[in-house]
Amino acid sequence: MSLPPGFLDELRTRSSLSQVVGRKVMWDPRKSNQGKGDMWAPCPFHQEKSASFHVDDRKGFYYCFGCHAKGDAISFVRETENVSFMEAVEILAREAGMPVPKQDPRAQEKADKRTELADVMELAVRWFRLQLKTAGAKEARAYLARRGLDEAALERWEIGFAPNAWQGLWDALKTKDIDDALILGAGLAKPSSKGGKPYDTFRGRIMFPIRDARGRTIAFGGRAMDPNDNAKYLNSPDTELFDKGRSLYNVKEARTAAGKGHPLLVAEGYMDVIALHGAGFEAAVAPLGTAITESQLQMLWRIDAEPIITLDGDRAGQSAALRLIDLALPLLEAGKSLRFVMMPEGQDPDDLLKSAGKGAFQALIDGAVPMVQLLWQRETEGRVFDSPERKAALDKALREKIMLIKDPSIRSHYGQEIKDLRWKLFRPKSAPGKSAPRGKGNWQAAPQAPLPSTKSSALAAATDDRMTVHLREAVVLAAFATCPQIVGDFESGLEGMTCLDPLHRGLRDLLLRHAHQGPDVLRENISSALGPDALENILTQRHVAITPCVRHPGDIEMATMTVAEELAKLEAARGLDAEIAEAVEDMSGVADEGVTWRLGEAARAADMATRTGQEDKAEYHVGDNGARISKDERSAWDTLLGTIKFSKSKGRS
Repeated sequence: MSLPPGFLDELRTRSSLSQVVGRKVMWDPRKSNQGKGDMWAPCPFHQEKSASFHVDDRKGFYYCFGCHAKGDAISFVRETENVSFMEAVEILAREAGMPVPKQDPRAQEKADKRTELADVMELAVRWFRLQLKTAGAKEARAYLARRGLDEAALERWEIGFAPNAWQGLWDALKTKDIDDALILGAGLAKPSSKGGKPYDTFRGRIMFPIRDARGRTIAFGGRAMDPNDNAKYLNSPDTELFDKGRSLYNVKEARTAAGKGHPLLVAEGYMDVIALHGAGFEAAVAPLGTAITESQLQMLWRIDAEPIITLDGDRAGQSAALRLIDLALPLLEAGKSLRFVMMPEGQDPDDLLKSAGKGAFQALIDGAVPMVQLLWQRETEGRVFDSPERKAALDKALREKIMLIKDPSIRSHYGQEIKDLRWKLFRPKSAPGKSAPRGKGNWQAAPQAPLPSTKSSALAAATDDRMTVHLREAVVLAAFATCPQIVGDFESGLEGMTCLDPLHRGLRDLLLRHAHQGPDVLRENISSALGPDALENILTQRHVAITPCVRHPGDIEMATMTVAEELAKLEAARGLDAEIAEAVEDMSGVADEGVTWRLGEAARAADMATRTGQEDKAEYHVGDNGARISKDERSAWDTLLGTIKFSKSKGRS
């Protein structure tokens, strides 16, 4: 009894041999190249000190140059765990998350049939190749020549032609006594719905053979010559040989090239792969005209730990890249990811190579962006985040995507990268320049002398409050530094601080980027970026050191109260500054009592904000000297005095 055909191939595809072997050996860091899947270690099957045991992770095989042990992941588990074949399969399947199907008593019969189907496919390859040389394929040959394919390329890729005839291939195969069931089973013909003879699947198309990782032809892709054909490209239907979602065009050759150090490129179509190969980018594959599936993604990672997705620069190509992000996020592992290259708008790799050459394409490859960048671009491009609600919606969307990542380490690094990108997007901008004079065209009202009431208003009395703002910012930054867990609650307020002092500005930026990582990491980053004494210099300033949140570091309630109060004062001061700036501009025109009233209101608001929250909520007695005393404190004081008087009178008696 055997397992169903294809299951073991899928299991080997999903199982990383280096991970399986890595549980039993210590890799030699001098000889191993993890990026290429080329790993070396002392052999686990015999006693030795040298690293003669070689694992080729891309091919899925191991070999010892000492004892000559060799095999794949299944044989390694069998030998090292001393288990049977089926027990080894179950161990690997469990690790790969694959249910083990029931053993199929007809497995050998099915395997024999698959071999017969593959033989029929090879006959079809040769027949299509011959048809490309006939007079009926003149237009197809001209098209291929225009696409830059010479005779050597046609031979290399085994490109053929399917004549526009209903039973051309069918009749050719029947002359070789091929059984009807095999022709139909290979997907080369379809049964007639009218009871007639089956007809060819491919007619009037340029034919591209699709081979599996073992080099067998398992399907065809056909490019229509008729521009009015609804299906420009047509693939073979799914058969016992071919599963479109588990296959890649040019996978065998690409795996070999990637093993030699070529970057693995994922293009959209056959012609892109052929063009890339011709330009020297030999490790190129295509997903057969469909969105990349999980199985295809696992195949890609078996070939290269970081494939480069090179998608067309049209809307469909961009949409495919964005869909791939959602597929890949839950599957990410340490060292396995994706990078993306978007072609110029309206171009595919073949177009770019022809128009700009290999150098231009190599430059794009060198600038391939990591997946986190494309995730950020997808969620932010073309959108405006001018309100707290929109910013919160962005945070929610990104948080949901990051939570799809199962690996906690990768999830943490994604969170940090998103945090950095968010900081760059929302970091405080420089103050805008002075606005242009009011009026239409070059006309401006003649300046008039300000009214006496305006001259004696808050505008005339205003002084440079930069020092006050500087002191308040120092208190806020100190509170955040001693209690960084509250930064998330006041992020927008922290982002809005102007911080004219470079030290304050640097500390503000570090708080926004690293506060969520905890006090120790935050202090380490502050020390590295600003110097070992920078934070201490702020905390020991007299007006900072006396604040309760600094005297009691880590007190969340105290720090929250301090930050809320000081940020409110800074906001009120900014509002007053804005009114003053506008009033200065207004006074160049008509200065009336409206200006005075606006300044008065702004000054009152700023004055109210400078009073502490506790003071506003309390009730007071006013003493003879004008000082205010809290009623609660006065009551406690009176009680204490009464107790003292009572004690004295009792003592005298």
